[in-house]
Amino acid sequence: MISNIRLPNAYTLIELETIGSTMDEAKRLADLGEAETPDGTIVWAKEQTAGRGRRGSSWISPRGNFYASLVLRPDVPLTQAAEIGFVAGLAIYDTIGELSDPGYDCRLKWPNDVLLNDRKLGGILMESKAGAKGNVDYVILGLGINLMHYPKDTDFPATSFTEEALVIPDVTFLESFARHFLDWMSRWVDNGFGPVRDHWKWRAKGLGAEIEVRLEGETLKGVFSDLDPSGALELTVDGKTRKISAGAVFFPSAKPT
Repeated sequence: MISNIRLPNAYTLIELETIGSTMDEAKRLADLGEAETPDGTIVWAKEQTAGRGRRGSSWISPRGNFYASLVLRPDVPLTQAAEIGFVAGLAIYDTIGELSDPGYDCRLKWPNDVLLNDRKLGGILMESKAGAKGNVDYVILGLGINLMHYPKDTDFPATSFTEEALVIPDVTFLESFARHFLDWMSRWVDNGFGPVRDHWKWRAKGLGAEIEVRLEGETLKGVFSDLDPSGALELTVDGKTRKISAGAVFFPSAKPT
């Protein structure tokens, strides 16, 4: 275990060598209650044996990458919980900007992926539980970032920091992300989703361009025209706008050959 990790006082760190899933462990701890597992608890593991991504997909989790899940207890309606994914995206973007050299192109891919040089570097997974009167009991925010390794056979091309000739230790990434996430969460709490949405949009990949969105049983092609005030993707198809709350986005230049 590492004893000299420098995190803001708002966090409680649980450091593990190996775990099935940091998401599952964070959820188990969150269910114990706020007194036992306060807001800002981070479950960080060097390796996952049963990591998972969106829609129940497996997340390959070899030692050397970054895997963490945060327990968050914001005092907001459950309908606003998804906004935290955009907050986390901005924090990862700023972390990469701080730790990488000039010339690397980082973009945010709707809804919760992070791209480096047009390839997927990592992703964000969120699960939430309702509390009293429709408010949030807790949100589990999961992060998987490819520091050293990345999967080769994926629908969307992937990469890692090492593949892009960057060496970023997991402790360094954790410390930087924790600071940036705390900053963006404070802005979200103080000013709402509007400023977060505006900042996310100018960091987004494909905004204003043609994209492909794969839904359950349907694939749509159109222009990514905007991000609506709830965080839904607005896709303009044949002059009509359709709001999409969940789906997989692909870009013409990133489609597998």
